[in-house]
Amino acid sequence: MASSNFVDYVKIYCRSGNGGPGSAHFRREKYLPKGGPDGGDGGKGGDIVVVGNPHKWTLLHLRYTRHLRADNGESGGAQTSTGASGKDILIEVPLGTVMRDGSTGEQLGEIVEEGQKLVLLQGGRGGQGNDHFKSSTNQAPKYAQPGEPGVEAEVVFELKVLADIGLVGFPNAGKSTLLSVLSAAKPEIADYPFTTLQPNLGIVAYRDQQSFVMADIPGIIEGASEGKGLGLRFLRHIERNSVLLFMVPADADDIEKEYEILLNELEQYNPELMHKQRLLAITKSDLLDDELMEEMKEHVPDVPYVFISSVAHRGLDQLKDMLWKALHEETE
Repeated sequence: MASSNFVDYVKIYCRSGNGGPGSAHFRREKYLPKGGPDGGDGGKGGDIVVVGNPHKWTLLHLRYTRHLRADNGESGGAQTSTGASGKDILIEVPLGTVMRDGSTGEQLGEIVEEGQKLVLLQGGRGGQGNDHFKSSTNQAPKYAQPGEPGVEAEVVFELKVLADIGLVGFPNAGKSTLLSVLSAAKPEIADYPFTTLQPNLGIVAYRDQQSFVMADIPGIIEGASEGKGLGLRFLRHIERNSVLLFMVPADADDIEKEYEILLNELEQYNPELMHKQRLLAITKSDLLDDELMEEMKEHVPDVPYVFISSVAHRGLDQLKDMLWKALHEETE
């Protein structure tokens, strides 16, 4: 997926349809010149509806959509016929999309399941025709209700990638390399910071034809929760992951300190992330001999950990076992 094709934030002006006006018609036929009121109700205005589509991975298809207006309901007719309802607008979004009011920031809803539908903006009700207002004291009402107006709002669509495992680490921690080795995903890999400019997803095969989804989240730097580096743009993707795999390279100056910095950035962004299961992979361990590895174990944070090397395919089966166990515990 090219970086220019990954869109996870769009803002669209949306307007639901107005309800159609009721009719103030009177029945007039050759042998019934003074028939009673028979005005029908107006049709309902179209809704703005969001639906989950698991085959979409980005909001790219909405990138150049600036306005969405649902159709208005039609006017009521004679013989108490109801006007046609306005056509709804259906917006397909990837699973993990959150909708917010662009003015207030209030969350309007989120889509997390295939086929899930959410009415963002309700269309206006159609007005009642004059047939509803006749009575013993007013047998010929010459009025009808107007339709209710539609609702308008600027809606922010924000995608948060759904995955079982989220990879968390500084740039160049080896996240993209691990994803490319464990799955069929082909993220861009190079030896410079911020190679990954959008989340990449990969399906990791496990024993007995089982699998889980892993997301390579763009690298975090100290101060990311304040918007530094790629900042808040990608921290939100971590919220959707069931288990967080922290990745720190074996040649880091202080593994525990790097882990604490990463943890602090997540906590500053959203304290609820502290409730997620956390694991640690010490990457590039092909640089270590057994003696050095034993020494480093004394300085590893108090969290389940494994030494791995994606290049040398070292510790990867142990890592997958550890991830699968954590996912199973999370589900229970």
